Amino acid sequence: MVFLQEITKEILNQERYLLYIYTPFCGTCSLARSMLEKIESVHQQTIFCEMNASLHPEFMQENKVESVPCLLIKEGNEIKDRVYAFKSIANIYSYLMKYKPELFVNS
Repeated sequence: MVFLQEITKEILNQERYLLYIYTPFCGTCSLARSMLEKIESVHQQTIFCEMNASLHPEFMQENKVESVPCLLIKEGNEIKDRVYAFKSIANIYSYLMKYKPELFVNS
C-alpha cells in the first residue's frame, strides 16, 4: 500500500486536504514523515498528501509556509492550520480528530 500521495493540481484545487510539506535532505522532515506513515498504516489508508517544498516556491510563498516540515490543513477552501512542531503521533492525532473526525467513526 502506498502512503503519502504526491500532491497534484487536482488535489490542490480540492477544498479540503492535509498536506505534508518537506524538503528531501531535512532530518526533522524525515522524522515527521515517519509519524505520518505510522498513522496511515494504522488506518490502512492515505490520509496525507506530500509536497517537496523545493519544487513549489510559489505555493510556499502564497500560503505563507515559513519552514519545513509543515502540515498544512485546508478545509472549506481556506488554510485552517500550519503545524510546524509535529512533536508526537499523539499531537498529530489531535489535529486529525478536529479536521478528519471520520477516521474515528466505527464503520
